[in-house]
Amino acid sequence: MARKYNDNCRKCNGCCNPPGGGYRRAGDGGGRTGLVDERRTGKWQAIVEGATRVFGQEGYARAGIDAIAQEAGVSTRTIYNHFPGGKAELFRTVLLEGSRRVVQAQVDAIDRRLHKVTDLEADLAAFARAWQEPKSLHPEHFAVVRQMQAEAGRLPSGFLETWRANGPDRSRAALAERFRELAEEGWFEAPDPEQAALHFLLLTGTEIGSRTHHGAVPLPEAEREALIAGGVRTFLYGHLPRGT
Repeated sequence: MARKYNDNCRKCNGCCNPPGGGYRRAGDGGGRTGLVDERRTGKWQAIVEGATRVFGQEGYARAGIDAIAQEAGVSTRTIYNHFPGGKAELFRTVLLEGSRRVVQAQVDAIDRRLHKVTDLEADLAAFARAWQEPKSLHPEHFAVVRQMQAEAGRLPSGFLETWRANGPDRSRAALAERFRELAEEGWFEAPDPEQAALHFLLLTGTEIGSRTHHGAVPLPEAEREALIAGGVRTFLYGHLPRGT
């Protein structure tokens, strides 16, 4: 896809400029060779990481720019230089950056666990475990998500929708595509792959999410394994061809 920049070269059409990033010119260089991704500057990263911790602890409404600046080790002026939209822009960036990492981990899980299926039940169980790993790998992101969900009615318009579109919906769409392929290969029936993906995630993850308060507290491994195994069996009961 050809990259298209506007007149001031601040943003492209989205194919190479991640949400919350932006580009600035390096020296007097022009065109793409003169662009530097601001996401890769140390201060930008420190601000996002500090904001993630503060939002995860305090939520959106209680978090303040002063607290974020202190946590990130920068001045409030530096924050506004990188995020002119202030707290709202920063919170949106935190959500999107965390979601990007989670989506990548879950897409990798699809590739690793469902690329070549040999034992459907065992492979689906292994995949379900891998799908849930980001909750332990990225606890600070999910702390922000928990705060966001608790404050859903008080957040600026569009935050929840933006998070869902760039996080859970993207991951589920990737899983639906793989389920479509597996159904075409004859492993199970999935007339509606998107619905099948949703059913699978609900059956293998909802109760775990409830018992762990969405990753906030640990769950005994045996209990987790039993919930996953039961969810996979229930999914297969509904999606295997009759007579199998």
